[in-house]
Amino acid sequence: MENIALIDSFSEFKDEKLIDRVTLMAILEDVLRNALKKKYGDDDNFDIIINPDKGDLEIWRNRIVVADDEVEEPNQEIALSEAQKIEPDFEVGEDVAEEVKLVDLGRRSILALRQNLISKIHEHDNTNIYKQFKELEGEIYSAEVHHIRHRAIILLDDEGNEIILPKDKQIPSDFFRKGENVRGIIESVELKGNKPAIIMSRTAPAFLEKLFEQEIPEVFDGLITIKNVVRIPGEKAKVAVDSYDDRIDPVGACVGMKGSRIHGIVRELGNENIDVINYTNNLQLFITRALSPARVTSIKLDEENKRAEVLLKPEEVSKAIGRGGHNIRLAGKLTGYEIDVFREGAEEDVELTEFSDEIEGWIIDEFSKAGLDTAKSVLEQDVEDLVKRTDLEEETILDVIRILKEEFEE
Repeated sequence: MENIALIDSFSEFKDEKLIDRVTLMAILEDVLRNALKKKYGDDDNFDIIINPDKGDLEIWRNRIVVADDEVEEPNQEIALSEAQKIEPDFEVGEDVAEEVKLVDLGRRSILALRQNLISKIHEHDNTNIYKQFKELEGEIYSAEVHHIRHRAIILLDDEGNEIILPKDKQIPSDFFRKGENVRGIIESVELKGNKPAIIMSRTAPAFLEKLFEQEIPEVFDGLITIKNVVRIPGEKAKVAVDSYDDRIDPVGACVGMKGSRIHGIVRELGNENIDVINYTNNLQLFITRALSPARVTSIKLDEENKRAEVLLKPEEVSKAIGRGGHNIRLAGKLTGYEIDVFREGAEEDVELTEFSDEIEGWIIDEFSKAGLDTAKSVLEQDVEDLVKRTDLEEETILDVIRILKEEFEE
């Protein structure tokens, strides 16, 4: 028997790719059978014997002896004269087992076999990686920055698996250097061709939820339940929490003494402002809490259309809306209601549409999109905030403010 020692030549795959020897043998046999099919048209009459201890393999072709002029299937039958060259006393009708050497397959077939074997091992490895990370979807994972590209950061974990952190999945303030460790959640895993594409996210609400599980024991133990999480990554987040044990204050437990528990989460998220809110089934109370730090005077609900009309004192309006409109936007996402803010004493206010002869319609529409549809609602905002909340230039906003002020000065 010729000692091929093919098995040992691929030992690097077993060591580096965590592929066990039994699986390696199965892949090797599958590749050999494919090569035999190409060479002989069929592999059913071949026996492949692999010796994992010695790293050897044997290939035997089984054929039936027929008379010299009766060979119809050369792969299945062997002429008597050919059989007797192997063993002189063979007779018609007997089975002949003849060893096939790899060299008999031809140099090109051997090269193709080797490439096919490598490809199959990689395919097996990629399938295992896909399954491994598919089970980790939605979980926090850490990896090291390997390469920084314009649209994504390429990370490598301890096993050398490549993880992609796209630009739009990064918090705006994120800044990473090569070799730095990064945390995020495994958001999705897909097979592209035969290679798994593992996507990490630091902007997903689930990342914040998992950080709460890691940092707050009561959440991890299930004593506190996270009902909903909404975020504007790097800016602001709202987390609704509940506890079935009246002895536990869910908000206090999550925030900790002087914010000690939540501080690490805030720092991980680039100083994202996190409001932790007590969840309740009472919709009016839940919307009131969601709009904190603003103090709500009253709420009128339209449950059919999922809208809430909220009445506030004038000095509370800017708190309810928040910088850049973040507070009211997140409160709406958290509660599932579109929230319209109204000011006490609104009868003294003037609708922006009343100024259509002086202010162009598209400018009025821009203010409306930001929830500002009266003169006072605009005048109560800082110019800087108005620039952020609308697509208007500062010069245009200052011109509008001048027109509105003239109305009230009269």
